[in-house]
Amino acid sequence: SRWLRRWRGDSRAGGGGERVGERLGERLGGGDGVREGERHDGRVGEGLGGSQEVQESQQGQDAQEGGQRYERAAVAGLAGYRPGEQLEGEGVVKLNTNENPYPPGPKVREALAGIDAGRLRRYPPPLAEGFRATAAALHGVREGNIIATNGGDELLRLALTTFADSGDEVVTTSPGYSLYPVLTAIQGCGLRQVELEADFAPPAGLEEDMARSTAKMLLLVNPHAPSGALLPVERLAAIAEAFRGVVLLDEAYVDFVDPQQGHDTVGLTKRFDNVLILRSLSKGYSLAGLRFGYGIGAESLIAPMLYKTRDSYNTDYIAQTLAAAALSDQDHARANWQQVRQERTRLSTGLEQLGFKVAPSQTNFLLAQAPGGETAAAELYAALKSRKILVRYFDQPRLRRSLRISVGSEQENDALLAALTDILGPTSKP
Repeated sequence: SRWLRRWRGDSRAGGGGERVGERLGERLGGGDGVREGERHDGRVGEGLGGSQEVQESQQGQDAQEGGQRYERAAVAGLAGYRPGEQLEGEGVVKLNTNENPYPPGPKVREALAGIDAGRLRRYPPPLAEGFRATAAALHGVREGNIIATNGGDELLRLALTTFADSGDEVVTTSPGYSLYPVLTAIQGCGLRQVELEADFAPPAGLEEDMARSTAKMLLLVNPHAPSGALLPVERLAAIAEAFRGVVLLDEAYVDFVDPQQGHDTVGLTKRFDNVLILRSLSKGYSLAGLRFGYGIGAESLIAPMLYKTRDSYNTDYIAQTLAAAALSDQDHARANWQQVRQERTRLSTGLEQLGFKVAPSQTNFLLAQAPGGETAAAELYAALKSRKILVRYFDQPRLRRSLRISVGSEQENDALLAALTDILGPTSKP
């Protein structure tokens, strides 16, 4: 299309002289984890930015050539999980890792300022009782229904370690969170991925499939990543009732669901003893740098993780203190979520006016199909990155025509839309 030809010409003239095809050939294959990390298994890629990581991986392999390998075979075959791309420097607009664009609330800042450095010589409360009491009161459950973890990812690892033996089958959906295959492989489990429908909903026969399944766990991201689609509570209940294993509902983005939806899955943990909910403070509470998450479930699910498989002192004193402060400030949190929802609507409208097809989202990101041909999204990714604007590109059959764009602040979203308007031109919309 005309905008692609014009951008190719600009990139040659603007320094570097690289053709888009050369750039993609050199740099595609680092990659994105669908939630916040990067490619681990060759299925999902984030366009450019992976070359240094690939080189480092190769250096590690070269260092082992001719020497003894001590890692397990299952680990040796992994490409591993890579964190999201980070660009340092002034003027970077970072819309690629679904971080909250607004700072934590005043109670978090007050709690941080009030930390007594002398307290750090002591170990933290091993069971995080203070935080668990706060979370239990918020969700209307008992303290025994809550476990605190070092980020939501630790809960994933704990659940697999606790509920799935080596050789057991674990089920998830595709596309989904790209850490799941890494963790299941480390545990020695088989992973079956169920392909989602065109609207990113599970297939109609999933309940019957799960009723027949001998799998030990079902991992579901809801709201879904990278689409933002939301599976209703009634459908989740039907799946939990049919399945004989543990249903882990990964709700990292649930705070951004429209309140009108009335979406609340905590009641499922009271109806079904096999439902385990993952919650994160990284997104909704602006604490991605803290690494704190928690699980909600029946005591029969929580207790073995809490008392048997959890690492000793798995969450630190500062993290416990700030996480409890964040949950206790619901007025700020709800105002924050509403700001994100408002910007989500505005950003979606702006992208559609530029010719993007935007999937309905109940998260703090949008999956937007780029106008143009098969390579349009990849080339837009490169064009935006050259302007210090980071978004996500997935080199995966169902997603390679789209960009996943985190909802930023008003200023960040304006910068993105202005850059896209300049790159695409005023005639981009069909």
